[in-house]
Amino acid sequence: MTRASSLARRTVSYLIVAQILAFIWAWVLTLGLGLAGVERFTQSWDELAAYRTADLVADSVTRDAEGNARIVTTPELEAEMLRFPSFKFAAFEFKTKAPVAGSSPELVATLARVIEVNSTHTHFVLPGDPEAPALGFMARPVWTPHGRFQIATYRAKFQWTDIFHSMRDDFLTLAAYVVVVLLITGATAWFAVSRGLAPLREAARQVAQIDVDSLNRRLLQHDVPIEVVPFVDAVNDALTRLDAWAARQRRFTANAAHELRTPLAVMRARLGNAKTSALKSELSSDASQLRSIIEQMLIATRLFEGQAPLDQTIDLADTLGRVVSNLLPMALDCERFIDFESDAPDAAILGNRRAVECVVANLIDNAIRAEAAQGTIFVHLGRNAVVSIVDHGEGVAPAHREMIFEPFWRESEKTAGTGLGLAIAKEIMDAHRGRIWVEDTPGGGATFKLAFPPAGLAA
Repeated sequence: MTRASSLARRTVSYLIVAQILAFIWAWVLTLGLGLAGVERFTQSWDELAAYRTADLVADSVTRDAEGNARIVTTPELEAEMLRFPSFKFAAFEFKTKAPVAGSSPELVATLARVIEVNSTHTHFVLPGDPEAPALGFMARPVWTPHGRFQIATYRAKFQWTDIFHSMRDDFLTLAAYVVVVLLITGATAWFAVSRGLAPLREAARQVAQIDVDSLNRRLLQHDVPIEVVPFVDAVNDALTRLDAWAARQRRFTANAAHELRTPLAVMRARLGNAKTSALKSELSSDASQLRSIIEQMLIATRLFEGQAPLDQTIDLADTLGRVVSNLLPMALDCERFIDFESDAPDAAILGNRRAVECVVANLIDNAIRAEAAQGTIFVHLGRNAVVSIVDHGEGVAPAHREMIFEPFWRESEKTAGTGLGLAIAKEIMDAHRGRIWVEDTPGGGATFKLAFPPAGLAA
């Protein structure tokens, strides 16, 4: 099964991405307003070149053998100077404020006092040049392999890549702020989404507790957000439809079983008055199986409708003995024998006595059909309230051991029976919180087992 993605994780991811995009668009908008000449945002295109050209100068700073800093122009910086001969630059030691050799004398003379202020963002114009727009720019200190320096540039000229250099510098300056905002946003969103999804988790817990026996239950709408109400209403409507459908099916099953009881009783009475023959024996066996299925259908329907008690104290040994005694004459007519033994004569369970009798009778009836002539079916009551019905017939293939409890399942069209008896037996065992399963009989055959919870644990 494909693992579903986390809604909380996706929501937090979307919010973080949205925050990043918001920062980018805010920067672009601010830049656009400045370039358009809007007051308080005003800046020139050439000002954007200061970030790139400052990096060129920083890359050119080196130190000689004595440790003195100097500017040795790189090819990139020389190319910039050739393109724009009026371009000037200067570098200052961050700690000592001393100018670096190779700096423009005009800039050093103008900025000698300004650098003492530790300004991290300065616009300036050299004497004799127009006052606007600002032609010079000195930003925050720059880290280089040779230490920290403050770089000043003058009359740098804009090129389109400067937009990305400016964006990078602004985001590096605000990196700590951005990271903290994103972390706080993510944590807040995670908490909010987790708390907001709590009603959905509660609704899922309620749905998980609903099965075919509790279709009348509905999801509670207390403290459900208005966005989730349509989902809860839809689930409740679906449960209402399912409950109504299940009720119709149970009524149909109960009515059909009641209607079948009368003609079946008449048929059994007529068979009892018929002359002894092989045909009579076969018909009696078939009638017994039909009666067992009808009785199971009726008791199963009553259990599901809550019309039959499930809190009766049942003596298993006594119940099994009574069922075996009732079926023994039919088994003898079919030239089979039934042997009953108990290792737990005091075994007691809680449930419905008639339902347990129907299940055991159905399994014994099936065993009689599977057993060879002159064979013996063993009914055994073991410890821990486990009942075993053992036959020595063809057995059940391992691949079919789960399917035989599905309604109407038969191995082939030639297989005798309706495919209902074991399915109803499983429903009755489920109602008793018990188990029914099949194993191999040593030497060949099938052993059906019933496990009931002890009386003290059945509630």
